[in-house]
Amino acid sequence: MADSRERFVYGLHAVKTVLDRRPEAIVAAWLQEHSAGDRLAGVAAAIEASGVEIRRASRSTLDLKVNGGAHQGVVIEVRAAREFTVREFEALVVERGRALRLLALDRVEDPRNLGACLRTADAAGIDAVIVPRTRSAGLTPAARKAATGAAETVPLHRAANLARTLAWLKGAGVWIVGADASADRSLYESELRTPLAIVVGGEGRGLRRLTRESCDELVSIPMHGAVASLNVSVACGVALYELLRQCPAGDP
Repeated sequence: MADSRERFVYGLHAVKTVLDRRPEAIVAAWLQEHSAGDRLAGVAAAIEASGVEIRRASRSTLDLKVNGGAHQGVVIEVRAAREFTVREFEALVVERGRALRLLALDRVEDPRNLGACLRTADAAGIDAVIVPRTRSAGLTPAARKAATGAAETVPLHRAANLARTLAWLKGAGVWIVGADASADRSLYESELRTPLAIVVGGEGRGLRRLTRESCDELVSIPMHGAVASLNVSVACGVALYELLRQCPAGDP
């Protein structure tokens, strides 16, 4: 059973996003006692309007709840965001058709990187994020904090086998583009058109062999400095916004 701390959301922006998108999911709320009124007044009013009783707690108590995260005086507990089943994911692919945009993360194990990738996916209009069921970060408090609310808005599908899921997507007409540092072709030389899934590898390891072999095309992000690679969340941002540049959201 998942640790209940994985259902904590904290920080003003992340909490406001849950209040805007999923207020019914909030089951408990804590505000820091003796905190400045104006900064938290709006959040407190919105929480009360959702029918949830607010509890007051010391800063040290809130620190413990979120393992020392920057909670800004507000912590809520939510019902875990429901992840897509295989059937729901496949239904999404069919429903979105030619407009489909997906992001697949191959073994991203740092929760903060997962959260940052979800945030970028939300901003870039991605329909869903795919991660392997094993060796992938969960939606921990750190992930939700980094996502600043996107963990509540971007559907997440945990695939039992990522390579098989990519193969199914190819059969459904989705073009699979993998970001790989060893690829000869630059991201900026590729013609990105939906339906498309961009696949990015985990921290320091890149794409696994079977994942690379499941891609229709491999592209690299040009590197002109001393470092050999980008952080996975930065690489996601570069790739997803190149997709958005070439194929603006709303275009099939």
